[in-house]
Amino acid sequence: MALPTINPTTTKAWEALKNHYETIKDTHLKDLFKKAPNRADVLSIEWNDFYIDYSKNRIDETTKKLLIDLAKEVQLDKAIQSYFGGEIINETEERAVLHTALRVPSDQIVEVAGKNVVNEVSEVKNKIKEFCNQVISGDLKGYTDKPFTDIVNIGIGGSDLGPAMITESLEYYKNHLNLHFISNVDGDHVHQRLKGLDPETTLFVVVSKSFGTQETLSNAITARNWFINQASSSAVGKHFVAVSSNVQKVVDFGIEETNIFPLWDWVGGRFSLWSAVGLSISLSIGYENFESLLEGAHQMDEHFKTTNFEENIPVILGLLSVWYNNFFEAESEAIIPYSQYLHRLPAYLQQGIMESNGKSVDRAGNPISYQTGTIIWGEPGTNAQHAFFQLIHQGTKLIPAEFIGFKNPLFGDKSHQDKLMANFFAQTEALMNGKNKEEVLEELQSKNLSEEKLNQLVPFKVFSGNKPTTTVLIDKLTPKSLGALVSMYEQRIFVQGVVWNIFSYDQWGVELGKQLATNILNEIDNSQISDHDSSTKMLIKKYLS
Repeated sequence: MALPTINPTTTKAWEALKNHYETIKDTHLKDLFKKAPNRADVLSIEWNDFYIDYSKNRIDETTKKLLIDLAKEVQLDKAIQSYFGGEIINETEERAVLHTALRVPSDQIVEVAGKNVVNEVSEVKNKIKEFCNQVISGDLKGYTDKPFTDIVNIGIGGSDLGPAMITESLEYYKNHLNLHFISNVDGDHVHQRLKGLDPETTLFVVVSKSFGTQETLSNAITARNWFINQASSSAVGKHFVAVSSNVQKVVDFGIEETNIFPLWDWVGGRFSLWSAVGLSISLSIGYENFESLLEGAHQMDEHFKTTNFEENIPVILGLLSVWYNNFFEAESEAIIPYSQYLHRLPAYLQQGIMESNGKSVDRAGNPISYQTGTIIWGEPGTNAQHAFFQLIHQGTKLIPAEFIGFKNPLFGDKSHQDKLMANFFAQTEALMNGKNKEEVLEELQSKNLSEEKLNQLVPFKVFSGNKPTTTVLIDKLTPKSLGALVSMYEQRIFVQGVVWNIFSYDQWGVELGKQLATNILNEIDNSQISDHDSSTKMLIKKYLS
């Protein structure tokens, strides 16, 4: 097998971590800092323009050592070699996992079944570059010889979330083209997006590897009908392009073969923004910025592939997730970017992390007796401080949180940035320290409250603290730094999957619902309900009535 199959709970390191957890589980972060005032120097990583501070986590140097021992025992090093070496690590689908090959320099070699795939990747990149330059410059025009003003990306899952997240994160760098995304098969969503668009100046990018995904194909047909009703079927070829591996289906749809940008089976949907799926990204921010995005991701890939585990950002972050998930039994993690540009990042990572590692059988097909996967959620700060931070600060759940911030604002408004980052730093400190009873009493006594009122309020104002956070501080939000950030999370997914002994790159769990939906749609079309449980049968009847 390409990946080692080692149950982590059978390792010496896991047993040692269980024993160590019992000794450290009730230790307060404040005490850890008192014991080792230089924790921030020891438990941090500086890499390029990234500074990762993980000192506000409920660990000590023994924890770190044992977690790294665990990574070594499950043979993470060998797994990394198999991953980057193009081996078939997605075994249930018999595919390599090589989204990393999409961002390597053109002079490098990455082989799959003895074939250097970088040559093909470079050809597609050149095609993307040429096409985008023609559209952006206005040299490529619509059927009435007008330049394009609007781009509509039609896809779902990674074919939507990736491009949408990146283009919104890099809105500062966008050009004159207006970008729109159609994903949900909800007709109201589709027609709302089409409303107000001019068919003479709108370019549609249909993204589907199989060109058979129900939501994407339905939405593409609706968009094509909308276009034909105002233009003509002969003009479809000038206004629709596709990103797909199914050439025949795309041609049958009416898109010219020269306007098809290919995909490969070793690119998973949720890791596909680096491929031709990123066509909309390149159209929005220009090909040079798209290349910078790829470059940043490649640099993080190299860091992950070559750096020792002790200083390896994705390894450390992945192991911290395992620590909280499997020993503290924390079921969720909050990701909180202190940049409104990154407001789609938590949703993007929800798919990447939860679809990848939401598995209940190991790589040998055996049921798993330990927790895998974590629930990912979040929103930008400071908005989040006025929403769910109450739960993190004073709720009953342990929720490790990751804070992402930038030193330099894009528009140069230092006053706003200082306020934003003051909150950024204050929240991690507040989550760590909390506020004890004595501090609350001292604060309230200055307000001349009665003793009765004072005693009544104290319990409500106490914060236990000891809430773990990791801080990712980056110099500036650029295409390159964003590429590195996304790659960091991708490689963290890989680390977790290796430790948990699962296949991170298939997603069979989404198939059953699709199959049943196809059957039920036939029943709705024919108004004939087949055998279902009583609840589903009644719901369909109510819908048809």
